[in-house]
Amino acid sequence: MNQKRYSRQILFSSIGTEGQREIRTKHVLIIGVGALGSSIAEMLCRSGIGNLTIIDRDYVEKSNLQRQQLYTEQDAKERIPKAAAAERRLMEINRECSIKSIVGEATVELLEQLAESVDIIMDATDNMEIRMIVNDIAVKHEIPWIYGACVGSSGMSYTIVPGETPCLHCLIKSMPMTGMTCDTVGIIAPTVQLVVSHQVTEALKILVGDKASLRGTFLTFDLWKNEHHNIKVNRVKREDCPTCGENPTYPFLKKENQTKTAVLCGRETVQIRPSNPKDIPFQQLAESLQKKGYTVRQNQFLLSVQLEANRVVLFKDGRALIHETNDVVYAKTLYDQLLG
Repeated sequence: MNQKRYSRQILFSSIGTEGQREIRTKHVLIIGVGALGSSIAEMLCRSGIGNLTIIDRDYVEKSNLQRQQLYTEQDAKERIPKAAAAERRLMEINRECSIKSIVGEATVELLEQLAESVDIIMDATDNMEIRMIVNDIAVKHEIPWIYGACVGSSGMSYTIVPGETPCLHCLIKSMPMTGMTCDTVGIIAPTVQLVVSHQVTEALKILVGDKASLRGTFLTFDLWKNEHHNIKVNRVKREDCPTCGENPTYPFLKKENQTKTAVLCGRETVQIRPSNPKDIPFQQLAESLQKKGYTVRQNQFLLSVQLEANRVVLFKDGRALIHETNDVVYAKTLYDQLLG
């Protein structure tokens, strides 16, 4: 361990030399590396985390650069997947940290595989279905996970410790889970940083084994209105909760509850995920589309083509983002035509 590199963190008595050694041995999984996830990843990487796995299904766009601090204009110009761009940047920050990036969705199958070696899961997604899958996985495998969300000048965070605290399924009917998104009402960067500060601080407490110092409340704030609230939620825990109750069924891990198509909130974009991953022959498809007169852009991760009114971004595994529509049936038709 490079003590000089982490000397200021070691001087903090609640971490110290032993705590720093513990951090070095741990594995953190981050779901999403947009605004929250990129900042969480950078903080943990700089703190000396041993292993970091990051999952994200999207690519960098110019509108991300205002608040997603790991990315550059060049990443946006080349439409580099966020997970790949984040890995490259994080390796420049700290080569002592082992980084694994996954360009794709946080599916049940993938999370089940990762759960065996993960010490904490950090929520940085903007998708409630994925959060509920994470909640089921975390409780099933007894992995602490830290919820975080932000929009406008408001943010919230909560630390879930399986067997000790209410899970997200318990909270969902009682807490102010907003349906607004950054794409509909905007976001200011300080909101992101405050949520991340709370999330990473809670993570560090768990990583060094100081669970007694966990906040224990559901935190909400509005920076613009100068509001800050800590809500006690212990009484919200339900004995009949299908995730953390006495007879758990983990409903969001069942295939019938996993959508294959989804309208991405506020973005006029439909995501299509094939039932079984495909290996798309990018070069062959690009040549075919170019012969038909379409302009195609591609890199090693994705292929982008403008089909009349819709821009289609296709990933190697067959997953696609159909832009400029919220019509799932139309998007599926376009997808089938593209690969037909």
